Amino acid sequence: MDLKRIVIIGGGAAGLMAAYSAACNKACRITVVEKNERCARKVMITGKGRCNVTNNCDIDTLIANVPRNARFLYSAFSEFSPKDTMDFFTSQGVELKTERGNRVFPVSDKAVDIVDALVGAVKKKGVKFLCGRAVEIVAENGQVKGVRLESGDTVEAEGVIIATGGVSYPLTGSTGEGHRMAEKLGHTVTELKPSLIPLECHEGFCNRLSGLSLKNVTLSVFEEGKKKAVFSNQGEILFTHFGISGPLVLSASAYLDKMGTKQYKAFIDLKPALSIEQLDSRVLRDFSEQQNKDFSNSLDKLLPKSLIPVIVSLSGISGDCKVNSVSREQRRELCLLIKNFPLSITGFRPIEEAIITRGGVSVKEINPATMQSKLIDGLFFAGEIIDVDSLTGGFNLQIAFSTGYKAGLNI
Repeated sequence: MDLKRIVIIGGGAAGLMAAYSAACNKACRITVVEKNERCARKVMITGKGRCNVTNNCDIDTLIANVPRNARFLYSAFSEFSPKDTMDFFTSQGVELKTERGNRVFPVSDKAVDIVDALVGAVKKKGVKFLCGRAVEIVAENGQVKGVRLESGDTVEAEGVIIATGGVSYPLTGSTGEGHRMAEKLGHTVTELKPSLIPLECHEGFCNRLSGLSLKNVTLSVFEEGKKKAVFSNQGEILFTHFGISGPLVLSASAYLDKMGTKQYKAFIDLKPALSIEQLDSRVLRDFSEQQNKDFSNSLDKLLPKSLIPVIVSLSGISGDCKVNSVSREQRRELCLLIKNFPLSITGFRPIEEAIITRGGVSVKEINPATMQSKLIDGLFFAGEIIDVDSLTGGFNLQIAFSTGYKAGLNI
């Protein structure tokens, strides 16, 4: 019996899981085409080199952490859940641990252990690896026939899975070839934008605050002219020379769909555990304990040292004003400032700095039950090339594993 020939373009998280899933079917001859000498280079840098491999949660939580096209992923998540991901790596000898926010990491804190387990599992199944750059999907009469390489060679195939990733972190190999190949076959590729990316701000004081980390603060972001926040959550923020970063900011960036056409304003609640009244009482108490101090020297117990000059400047209260001369109204305005520290967002950082890409092959043209193209027989998609993305916390790798497993299973 002739074995079905399958080519998987891209040896990242989605491609390798697709290869493993497909290889579990003995009637296949599978080739992974990867242009890098080493597979899964992007996985190597996830979680700051520790690899946040998934999130130990249920499917409803997974769906809730996907801002766009979440329902498209329901079947894939049901087929291959976070538990399945954890069971897979455990079966490959990788011990896992669950940390804050249900984030799952290898006990070793080494991403290379995840990569080695993936590659090892695939090789054990007899999958062939071919180092080369795919440039075109060969199709005739709406049916996949093979993959043409940059070298000019063609690898014949009855089934192809494109798992080339997005366009973020191009040094890892994500440079958009998959999108171009899909478009050439008639697929729609939605606008590619950065997601999970730091934000640039107008305020010059961000540069002075560079390196300051604020924990347990609330970040709320509003679109120009709207009263309801597009994002509001509590967590950690990091000031940089260009604006703000940190886990909370990266998550917020996933909701700024109209960046470039609309203005966004951010507000940081520096004391979310206190109401305005409670904060006012706290400030009044601090002032009463140091009545003869200048205002600029009176906030040490309340705020980080580097933030104090900025707050003093924005408050409109003279820094050399004695605290016993600060009026009740001035004190209330100070509390409002601390509860609503303002920042004007001017844009995303360059897409090359994004953790993931927003946009990709339209989900309207992919069967969610199989990951197969609705336009070309034998063509499948997996991972970040699809127009789906999620928040930080291991969710994006789970998308890669789930869609990869689904595509490999059905090809």
